[in-house]
Amino acid sequence: MTRLGLASICAAALAACATGQEAADWYPSKYGPDDRLGAVNNLTPEKTAEAAKLITTGKTYALGMTTGRDTPAYGPREYDVTILQLSDGSGTPLGTNLATGNDDIVDVWVGIGSQIDGLGHMGIDHQYYNGVSVADFVTPAGLTQFGTHALPPIATRGILLDMTKVTGADPVPDGTAFNRAEIDAAVETAGITIESDDVVIFHTGYMAANADNDTLKQTEPGIGVEGAQYLADLGVVAVGSDTWAVEAIPFENETRPFDVHLTLLAKNGVYILENMVTEELAADGVTEFFFSLGVPKLEGTVQAIINPVAIR
Repeated sequence: MTRLGLASICAAALAACATGQEAADWYPSKYGPDDRLGAVNNLTPEKTAEAAKLITTGKTYALGMTTGRDTPAYGPREYDVTILQLSDGSGTPLGTNLATGNDDIVDVWVGIGSQIDGLGHMGIDHQYYNGVSVADFVTPAGLTQFGTHALPPIATRGILLDMTKVTGADPVPDGTAFNRAEIDAAVETAGITIESDDVVIFHTGYMAANADNDTLKQTEPGIGVEGAQYLADLGVVAVGSDTWAVEAIPFENETRPFDVHLTLLAKNGVYILENMVTEELAADGVTEFFFSLGVPKLEGTVQAIINPVAIR
């Protein structure tokens, strides 16, 4: 490369930094320029079959919390439900068998409670996973690309990293960032290795410690940017935690909010699992398990309320 060419590249990089722009070196995706699924491409029938061998006791763990009107949420998200039948039992039954019933309408932001963040959730300067412009897939009636309804079933090995053991604190202090050194320490403590296709979930003690809060606490421990890229490079499908944002807040760099979201979703196509219920898994000393998630088939949604199941 000539000095002039190198100088041009450096000048462009400096200009991008000066204007607050991100260098567009994070796309196209390694899965191809037309890919819209991201890291779930790593899932294989062979890995699912191998993960199923982890089931030895048949004990199940619900990783989803109950979502209701009082669930603390990132504003202005909220939940409401309306039952559409007479509540006094005076409605006319149907037929000679006197059949009665109830229906309901749930009015809810799907980014509340235990949830999966799809690849259309967060982007960089209005470009999302694989460099797709917001103008190409976002409509008021739903996403035309990256809708969570398009996700295949995720049935693979789940990993629980108990960060209370690594840090010696329960709950882990807010703002604590888990990067490569901390992740490696947690892996060594657990006596496992992280592989492609895995779902990695962090236990911090945060959910249990804040169970009585009626508003969302604005700080939390979580994964750092280096740690997020490390896991993405290992080929994991999703990263989760018993926290509402999964990443450390206060952010590692206050000028770069939700940088872990951008690293996982936009740059690497790795899904985020928020508000995972991990207390029982951690109490039982579970480090690996069979992870199963069928995302609701609600067409065009950015996120989805979920209840994954861990089986050991």
